[in-house]
Amino acid sequence: MNKTELIEKVAQKTGMTLKDSKTVVDAIFSTVPKQGIIASELKSGRKVQITGFGTFQIRKRKKREGRNPQTGETIEIPATKFPAFSAGRRCAPAPRLRRASSNPREPSSASSGCRP
Repeated sequence: MNKTELIEKVAQKTGMTLKDSKTVVDAIFSTVPKQGIIASELKSGRKVQITGFGTFQIRKRKKREGRNPQTGETIEIPATKFPAFSAGRRCAPAPRLRRASSNPREPSSASSGCRP
């Protein structure tokens, strides 16, 4: 689903006009400074937790060593911060269940997506 499809779904579910739905979606997800609620909260160092859906937060990656693939030279990759999303219990993939007669090395099919 892309942004346009999301706007259309919001309009259908809520009875809002497409213009109003676009305003709502932009208010939540925009990355333009001081417009998007989620981006603004993350930029200020706070996490956004939506119960049953998931959590948006900033994670830190430690500095580490890497290699320049062209020269093979060891380089230092600086520490960084990056946005991350963790799915809530209802939206996380279901645990894999094995059937008694199946091969233990073969994963069984598991449903994914938000569960009711």
